[in-house]
Amino acid sequence: MYTQAMDTMGKDREDAPKPVRSAEEAAHQQEFDARIDAGEFIEAKDWMPENYRRTLVRQISQHAHSEIVGMLPEGNWISRAPTLKRKAILLAKVQDEAGHGLYLYAAAETLGTSRDQLYEALHSGKAKYSSIFNYPTLTWADMGVIGWLVDGAAIMNQVPLCRCSYAPYARAMVRICREESFHQRQGFEALLTMMSHGSEAQKAMVQDAVDRWWWPSLMMFGPPDADSPNSEQSMRWGIKRISNDDLRQKFVDATVEQSKLLGVTMPDRELRWNEERQSYDFGVIDWKEFWQVVGGDGPCNRERLAARVKAWDEGAWVRDAAMAHASKQTYQEAA
Repeated sequence: MYTQAMDTMGKDREDAPKPVRSAEEAAHQQEFDARIDAGEFIEAKDWMPENYRRTLVRQISQHAHSEIVGMLPEGNWISRAPTLKRKAILLAKVQDEAGHGLYLYAAAETLGTSRDQLYEALHSGKAKYSSIFNYPTLTWADMGVIGWLVDGAAIMNQVPLCRCSYAPYARAMVRICREESFHQRQGFEALLTMMSHGSEAQKAMVQDAVDRWWWPSLMMFGPPDADSPNSEQSMRWGIKRISNDDLRQKFVDATVEQSKLLGVTMPDRELRWNEERQSYDFGVIDWKEFWQVVGGDGPCNRERLAARVKAWDEGAWVRDAAMAHASKQTYQEAA
């Protein structure tokens, strides 16, 4: 479903280039750099610097975790959807997100990290996921706003990843972005229906949801480039193609125009058109809140992680049964 400038999810510089140790490694590094500079894709079996590999494992796994954890706030509303049509749409969307998680876990595994290791890192709290999922979904309007704003921010983040230098990640993103664009459109359509044909209470519900989700959506692009510890290196490697600040500006410019069609007001008194820059100026983001939520102290951090661990533990019998069945088939084929 979503990604959040995953290169910013830690404040360390663990992925800073390390000195080359041998002539052979130097040759490999030179060839790798030349391929990156030429815009070529790196495949799973190609030589790559260890720091490049670690950066990809962290970013892809955190992206995968975000897809899986992102099912929770919307899944809570499947049984409470107002119509059968909306229920079917939301159910299909949550299923898509599960599929996105699987694509991304598979891409991370090509880098030599097992699925079990990835799950363990998530369930232990070591691995991060997008901070946007640590906010509560209070009303049905939140489902539309998540589709419009949150999925919209995700698409803005993810489309450049289709040109990521690591080919398995880029290929996974092509299909994911196609489905995410549908999610964004269905969210906008749901809001447009409420704003065009809904009661005054429903319109107020939409405005309230926009007020609550606008600033967290802007945070999805990560902190300003100057404060993003790994962004510069990721840009050099071709993992990222567009900076956090530039993506955020593109999102604001597109979304404010869409808000006019909906008839909602953005909760930012400083939001205004800048004729000279031909884009919108917007207010200061509360980065203290961002780092607080990333650090595990958001409104729903503990609830989300506990739900994932509970689902994992209660699903152990399904995994055991599948493994037993697979083992039995392998034995019969060998016999």
